[in-house]
Parts: sequence; C-alpha cells; structure tokens
Amino acid sequence: PAKPAAQSPMKLTALQLLLWHSALWMVQEATPLGPPSSLPQSFLLKCLEQVRKVQADGAALQERLCAAHKLCHPEELLLLGHALGIPQAPLSSCSSQALQLTGCLRQLHSGLFLYQGLLQALAGISPELAPTLDMLQLDITDFAINIWQQMEDVGMAPAVPPTQGTMPTFTSAFQRRAGGTLVASNLQSFLEVAYRALRHFTKP
Repeated sequence: PAKPAAQSPMKLTALQLLLWHSALWMVQEATPLGPPSSLPQSFLLKCLEQVRKVQADGAALQERLCAAHKLCHPEELLLLGHALGIPQAPLSSCSSQALQLTGCLRQLHSGLFLYQGLLQALAGISPELAPTLDMLQLDITDFAINIWQQMEDVGMAPAVPPTQGTMPTFTSAFQRRAGGTLVASNLQSFLEVAYRALRHFTKP
C-alpha cells in the first residue's frame, strides 16, 4: 500500500493542473464580455436586417427547388443528407436556455462560414438556380464579414479564424438539388435561432 501512496502526490498534481487548465479554458470560452448593450445598436439592427435578407434568399432557393424539381419536403431527404455528410452548424450559445454574447457571435460567424462552404459545394446545381444561389452566397458573405469586423472591434474575435472542415461531395445533379433543399432548410432553422438571439441583444 505504501508504494501507490508515494506516487499519488504526483498524480494528484497532474490531475489538478489538468482540471485547472480545463476550468480556465471553460471560463475563457463561456464568460460574456458584458451585457447585451455592449454591442452598438446600429450593428445589431444591421444584423437583423441581414438575417431577414438571407432568409428571403434561402426561401427563394427553396421555392425554386420545389417548383422546378419537386423537392418540397426536406424532412423526406434527411437520410440522404446523413449519407452525404451534410453538416449542421451548432448555435448552442445562442439558444434561449444558454444565451451568451461572445459564444453566440462566434458560433454565428462560424455557422455562416460553414454555409458559405456548403453553397460553394452546390455550385453547378442548375443554370436556372445559379443566380439565386449566387445571391444567397453573397449575402451570407456580407453578413459573416459584418460579424467578424464587429468581433475584432470589441476584442471578441477568436485568435484562430474558423475553418470549414470537409465539405460533402455531390456526385450527381439530383444529389446537388437534394443537398440544396437540405442546406436551405438547415440555414432557415439556423437563422431563426440567430434572429431570436440578436433581438434579445438589442434590448437595453
């Protein structure tokens, strides 16, 4: 029994150090930089306007996919979406249960960055859908830039910019169109959560 006892102080110190590091990381990740009013109202109102614009673009893409290709029910394509590996952007820090300013803005920016990559992967979806897709990409890019610039201005930007990770590969016209239906549907859900959070942040 004496030998394990002799080793335990070193193990305990290592464990304490590990716990301290993880606790410090959690504090850095989770600590809000101030109340909602610490962001300029002009920025928040512009964000709300951009959410509405991207929502309108996404709805236009959904309508065209439905009208031209009869892809009207994204819930029927969930298995295919899983097989294709279409990722979803987390917005846990923007949910009403765990709303947190810094984390929410970072997740919002990362999510928009992810959707930029997904829309790029859909390139070549069909000639009639290309202008709608281009407009959606452009508005998402503007929104992401707006958020990043504000995060930099108030010192919220992460040290390492987000990466898109592996994007799905669409090997047929049907996969691109089905993928477009799912991406547009996921984007709308993402934006609904973002809009509610941004509305909260506009309150004094």
